[in-house]
Amino acid sequence: MKHRLNVIIGSTRPGRTGPVFAKWLDGFAREHGKFEPVLTDIAAFNLPLLDEPHHPKLAKYEKDHTKAWSKAIDAADAFVFVAPEYNYFVAPAIVNAVDYLSREWKYKPAAIFSYGGVSGGLRAAQAVKPLLTSVGVMPIPEGVALHAYQKLLDEDGAFEPSEQVLGGTRTMLDELLRWSQALKPMRAG
Repeated sequence: MKHRLNVIIGSTRPGRTGPVFAKWLDGFAREHGKFEPVLTDIAAFNLPLLDEPHHPKLAKYEKDHTKAWSKAIDAADAFVFVAPEYNYFVAPAIVNAVDYLSREWKYKPAAIFSYGGVSGGLRAAQAVKPLLTSVGVMPIPEGVALHAYQKLLDEDGAFEPSEQVLGGTRTMLDELLRWSQALKPMRAG
């Protein structure tokens, strides 16, 4: 049985580019053949800023959006966060979405597929890793950073990855699978 990979679109901003990269990554992961990828758009869950009355560790969710988010994250074996960089930091939607839950994240690996200007979103990728570890996610070192990402889009807005991006994404998925397999006994226990 293939491991379930949630490809999480981390931007909720109108006019965002994240869905373009996430859809490409979903297709690439399907061709890779070792995961069952699931596009997971944070925007679709309409998560307001922490509106649950109980701490996430209790898993006493009262809001339908939290219950749906919990179900989506709990079902995953691994994650790739498609993460933009906003003001030298990770998108607030990612921070909020991670903070909504606790046990659902535990013992699952995550990779960061970041995009931005000259840094390629690397500052955002590094900033989100301590947050992920605090909820029990294992952020892996392998990731992909798209520098000056607008130059990688054709005139219709489609993503045209370079050979370097293709190779990096393949390596990232291979390593993510290794971690997902290694952590599986911990998720089961």
